[in-house]
Amino acid sequence: MTFRASTLIRAITLTSVAGVALGAQPSMAQDLPAASQWPDTATARVEALAVLQTLNADLLSNASATLTLDRWCATHKLAPAGAKIVAQRVRGQDKPADAQIRETLAVKPDEPVAYRRVRLACGDRVLSEADNWYVPSRLTADMNEALNSSDVAFGRAVQSLNFTRTNLSAKLLWHPLPEGWEMATDFSASTTASLALPPLLLEHHAVLKLPDGTPFSTLVESYTRSVLDFPAPTLRQ
Repeated sequence: MTFRASTLIRAITLTSVAGVALGAQPSMAQDLPAASQWPDTATARVEALAVLQTLNADLLSNASATLTLDRWCATHKLAPAGAKIVAQRVRGQDKPADAQIRETLAVKPDEPVAYRRVRLACGDRVLSEADNWYVPSRLTADMNEALNSSDVAFGRAVQSLNFTRTNLSAKLLWHPLPEGWEMATDFSASTTASLALPPLLLEHHAVLKLPDGTPFSTLVESYTRSVLDFPAPTLRQ
């Protein structure tokens, strides 16, 4: 079908934060696009971009990605009522803190920096994958024990620190609209197939800081196609 650009899409802006990438990008075992609950229509592509940018804005405006995903999961009914984000630990893939990460965390060359890789899941859906480097000496003993011995999400474990988040970069890894759409009079999309989504849709790099501005964690978060694992909205004229 064909689609003429509407005023709705003009309201959508890509939020970008200039910064330096930290560490290697997480990867998923399934590296191919997969069918979704969204139809591959021009309208659905506009809606998908709007929804993805809504999530992007929510993440950028809140200190804790864990608590943001709690709300996202509940609002979009991605798991049974009352489900909370759980961190599924990925072990055996440690990545030592390099000089750049140590500089970001403002630690001395010999100061210990811990590493934690997790998949944040709500119910049976993994919503993000994250690499997290943090400074144990800047956390409480109870927080370190919980992080070492359990699958608690990092944001939930350190919530009592009243930390802030400084976003270093945010980028879309998937663009549902074709390049140059805003100057085109129309573009084509299938009306029968499901919209195929790649494994990862959005990537954030950030630093978490104590109330006095001291950094204690730096992380790379990659948000999966499961954040859109619900039926496409129905727009009525």
